[in-house]
Amino acid sequence: MLVLLPPSEGKATGGSGSPLDLGSLSLPGLGEARARALDELVTLCSGDEEKAAEVLGLSAGLRGEVAKNAALLSAGTRPAGEIYTGVLYDALGLATLPAPARRRAERSLLVFSGLWGAVRIDDRIPSYRCSMGVKLPGLGALGAFWRTPMATALPEAAGNGLVLDLRSAAYASAWKPKGEVAERTATVRVLQSKIVDGVEKRSVVSHFNKATKGRMVRDLLTAGADPDGPEELTETLRGFGYVVEATPPQRSARPWALDVVVTEL
Repeated sequence: MLVLLPPSEGKATGGSGSPLDLGSLSLPGLGEARARALDELVTLCSGDEEKAAEVLGLSAGLRGEVAKNAALLSAGTRPAGEIYTGVLYDALGLATLPAPARRRAERSLLVFSGLWGAVRIDDRIPSYRCSMGVKLPGLGALGAFWRTPMATALPEAAGNGLVLDLRSAAYASAWKPKGEVAERTATVRVLQSKIVDGVEKRSVVSHFNKATKGRMVRDLLTAGADPDGPEELTETLRGFGYVVEATPPQRSARPWALDVVVTEL
């Protein structure tokens, strides 16, 4: 099973490990693209701060992220699983996983990134700021930039197993499963259900979405579950107590769509 996760906007700082070694990262087929993206980002942030902040979409309170990006080549590193924080990663709780579940996490979790393309949770990276929606000078929109290298690297990473796609739309733009890989891919949407004037209303609420996805991945990892496809995944999640509505693809070479319906956190 390969689980595709979005990163977090906020990231932990204070890495004490050796500086970044691009050659040590997983998915070596992304190496050349990573080097180009890193060079563009460092160059941008080493110049005009106002321009860099505008390109990166940073508010006045986040201007310090520009200097942090400028120092990426010499900054200390930490495992990616410690860098990414926020609601999804709090619910996933990587630091508190039992050892067998942690090993499964290292094999199966892949975090998408505007700067690195995608990394595994034990890849050592510095803290950075660069979302997939950014348009870097010389590269353009990062979602489009990553599509070509991802087209080879991601099917290789997926192997022959289930692909559980929990990415947000911006990160999903960097790679869309095709062919037989798509047929064993399940995309998940979390919907909050509320009764209003006797009528059920469903909506996507960010906090519910992120927290539920984090808990769902933790449940799969701790149970040692390894569904062989979207149908078995649906039954596995229902066995954990989730309300899941599965929609098979209407055409071949398309992913399954799973709606997970929640009423409370």
